[in-house]
Amino acid sequence: MIEDSGEPDAVPLGARQLPVENLPVEVMPFLLASRYCEVDELSGLAWQLFGNMAEGWPRVQAILDWVHSQVTFGYRFARPTKTAVNVVEEKQGVCRDFQHLAITLCRAMHIPARYATGYLGDIRIPPVPCPMDFSAWFEVYLEGSWWSCDARHNTPRIGRVLMATGRDAADVAITTTFGQSWLRSFEVVSYEVEESAGDSSRCLQQAPPLVAI
Repeated sequence: MIEDSGEPDAVPLGARQLPVENLPVEVMPFLLASRYCEVDELSGLAWQLFGNMAEGWPRVQAILDWVHSQVTFGYRFARPTKTAVNVVEEKQGVCRDFQHLAITLCRAMHIPARYATGYLGDIRIPPVPCPMDFSAWFEVYLEGSWWSCDARHNTPRIGRVLMATGRDAADVAITTTFGQSWLRSFEVVSYEVEESAGDSSRCLQQAPPLVAI
C-alpha cells in the first residue's frame, strides 16, 4: 500500500531553468548522452525546434507536445535496442521510447532529465481497454527540484508510484537477467483503495488516498 497525495502531477509553470554552472554536481550526469539517449546526435534537431522557446518549463512543455504529437504508441513497436535516434526515424514506440526521446531533447537544451520507472494505474481517467502495465516517465530538474513529465500521455496523472530513476532504461530496467530466460507472463495492477466506513471514517477521510499494487 502506497500513500499518495491524490493530486495530479504538479505543473511548474513558472519554474526557471538554471544555468549549467549553477547546477549541483550530482545533477550533471543527467545532461550527458547515455545508452538510449544520444544527445550529441539530436542536439541540432533540438536547437532547431526549441531554440526560440522561452527557457524553463515552457521549453519542457514544447518538447512534451512535440514528442507526443510525433510518436505513435503501440506494443508491437517495442524492441530492447531502440534508442532516441531510432524513435525520431521511426516515429513509433512504447512508453519508454517516448521518454527517451524527450529526455534526449531536454538534455540537448541544457535541461537535466532522468528516466523514471514505476506503476501508473488507470486512476480517475476514462476506461482504458488494454491491461495495465509497468510505466515509464521522466523527470526534469528546474529551479532546484525534480518534476514529473510524461511524453506519452502528456497530461497530469494521479497515483504515480516511483520505483527507480536513472540515466535511461539501461540503469533501471524492469528486469535484468543473466543467462537464458523466457518471459511467460506477468500482470500489473495498481488502483485506488476505497476509504473504509465505521468509527474511524473521520480519520480516514482526512488521510491521503492509498494506491494498492
